Amino acid sequence: MADITLLDGSIGQELVKRSGDQPTPLWSTQVMMDRPDLVGDVHADYFRRGATVATTNTYALHRSRLRRIGMEDKLASLVDAALSQAERACVGSEGQIAGALGPVLASYRPDLKPDPDEAAARFSELVQLMADRVDLFLIETVSSVLEGEGALRGTANCGKPVWLAVSVNDEDGTRLRSGERLADIQPLIARFDVAAVLINCSKPEAIPAALDVIALMGRPFGAYANGFSHIADAFLTEAPTVDVLEQRHDLGPAAYAAHAMQWVAQGATIVGGCCEVGPDHIETLARALRDAGHRIVPGARDGCDLKAR
Repeated sequence: MADITLLDGSIGQELVKRSGDQPTPLWSTQVMMDRPDLVGDVHADYFRRGATVATTNTYALHRSRLRRIGMEDKLASLVDAALSQAERACVGSEGQIAGALGPVLASYRPDLKPDPDEAAARFSELVQLMADRVDLFLIETVSSVLEGEGALRGTANCGKPVWLAVSVNDEDGTRLRSGERLADIQPLIARFDVAAVLINCSKPEAIPAALDVIALMGRPFGAYANGFSHIADAFLTEAPTVDVLEQRHDLGPAAYAAHAMQWVAQGATIVGGCCEVGPDHIETLARALRDAGHRIVPGARDGCDLKAR
């Protein structure tokens, strides 16, 4: 039996669904601007269902995205709003807060080849805004070695554990979405002393092959998959909206939990959900873990109540 860190599930997609509003290129950032308390409600729901980590609604908060709509000057206030809502949900829980750091330019777009120097500066700015109020940083949906380098350079010496989550080819879990071998990220893991290596925002069927690779990297490892049928070409364009992505109808809570339990059997100690994996999925997974004799590890956040605003 193992000690398992249970992440939350989808934040952005869950917010868009609960808002009922028409999706925009700002994704969950727009929901947070219009209905900030909804963000805290989603975090609190995941805690109630068994998760012990709140992933901040900061995945899409980058100057490059806000600049398109003339809101670049709102970056700091939006980061503060996301952190405040995570802190609010954390009060009275045993949870911890993971500062989410998404791709600088776009998800699933390794072809854009972000400059590592520029990316490092962008990530470093976010780290400075968040470091005092999070327990760890979670770099998400890294689709190439180049993307990983920029993000890790930006989080270097941040004083908090850094978890790196990469997205793999849905048909071949041994390769990043760039086509590079997943094993090619290992030098970055060692160079930047990454605290945990994860696979995220990929089909659950691709995860087992990916775990076989990252299990050899000498770090705690795990996964949190998405529930998309596929990544539509229409999403791989400039400023897309999430309504072009189709949710799977064969990946309910029980089916998802079965996938995640397989990952645990492979040695994963960090599991959760990504896009289209919601609170019901996390609750079912929590129950499956406990029924199998595993222990869901509390976040053990220092001074959570004192930090809450």
